[in-house]
Amino acid sequence: MKATVDPDRCAGHGDCVSTCPDVFAWTADGYAEVVLDEIPEQYRDLVVKAVQDCPEHAISAEG
Repeated sequence: MKATVDPDRCAGHGDCVSTCPDVFAWTADGYAEVVLDEIPEQYRDLVVKAVQDCPEHAISAEG
């Protein structure tokens, strides 16, 4: 699985960072970014939750 955060849509709410801090982290500008190129299976459900819970619909995941 791969995940991305659209920096143009992210408003820095941080739900994804709270949900799965091993996959999402803060940038220096206060927005979220994905820190893993490939998402391990153990984080799959948390990443799906982050995608669903993002109020700005800035996160996508596939694979």
